[in-house]
Amino acid sequence: MTQLTTELNLTLTVDRKTVLADGVVELQLKARSTLPPWEPGSHVDLLLGPDLVRQYSLCGDPADRRYLKVAVLKEPESRGGSEHVHDELKEGQQIQIRGPRNHFPLVESPRYQFIAGGIGITPILCMIREAERAGADWHLLYGGRSRESMAYLPELEQYGDRVRIQPADTDGLMDLDSVLGSPREDTAVYCCGPEPLLNAVEERCQPWPAGALHLERFAPKALGDDVVDTEFEVEFARSGVTAAVPAGTSILDVATDNGLFVLRSCSEGVCGTCETVILDGEPEHRDSVLTEEDREQGCFMPCVSRATSARLVLDL
Repeated sequence: MTQLTTELNLTLTVDRKTVLADGVVELQLKARSTLPPWEPGSHVDLLLGPDLVRQYSLCGDPADRRYLKVAVLKEPESRGGSEHVHDELKEGQQIQIRGPRNHFPLVESPRYQFIAGGIGITPILCMIREAERAGADWHLLYGGRSRESMAYLPELEQYGDRVRIQPADTDGLMDLDSVLGSPREDTAVYCCGPEPLLNAVEERCQPWPAGALHLERFAPKALGDDVVDTEFEVEFARSGVTAAVPAGTSILDVATDNGLFVLRSCSEGVCGTCETVILDGEPEHRDSVLTEEDREQGCFMPCVSRATSARLVLDL
């Protein structure tokens, strides 16, 4: 549900920085006191500098309230975040985070099919540990460019034949049909990775039961060519402010221009930081994070989503 605008930043220390694979480092972040609770699928914002905020999935142990762990891939076309983590962040340095928050929760299920591509293994890793603890039947298909680029292989290979490692340079593309070809009523499918993998998994899961597939995206899902922006009116109910939202301007920017403080991070409808609730009106959801159930409950991302009605009332 809605993230509170009073969410505080936490200051942690980079306790350990470890190279896990080619282009991947793990940060172990130490707290001064007990950390907030979190569950598999959660992520945090790393506040790396002025206007430099990036989201990373937590991949440590939720039971350990002293440390948080994230693994960061150095992107070839980094916009500054992963480059800063790899090249500038040092052990012993302090860093601010915001969160944790979770839009990729692990639902209870007797069986799980996990699918991870590259750095998408980070949220999946926690889920595997939780599924193992719960005694569930689970399997993982994990692909990457090469074995050298794939993080956490030593831990995962301890699980034996429940884990299939498929590096593209030796084994080709991931064999999705082998794990998704036959829909199952007892299986929750969890997938995280690059957009082509997510699209391929979505396509193969169309015959599966509703709600079986759970995805986490690193980038916003592409909008259709028929999307048209039109001006509408927004009322921020708690603040008593009503304003026009012009075409090409986000609700979040209009809120900021009118003196409202709303937490924001990615501004792309991926991280969930700015989530609020619709009180009235017809929304046009453009985010890549909310489930259909979330949307039915009125959840809304004002950074990218708009309205099909002339007026939208938000709980801000």
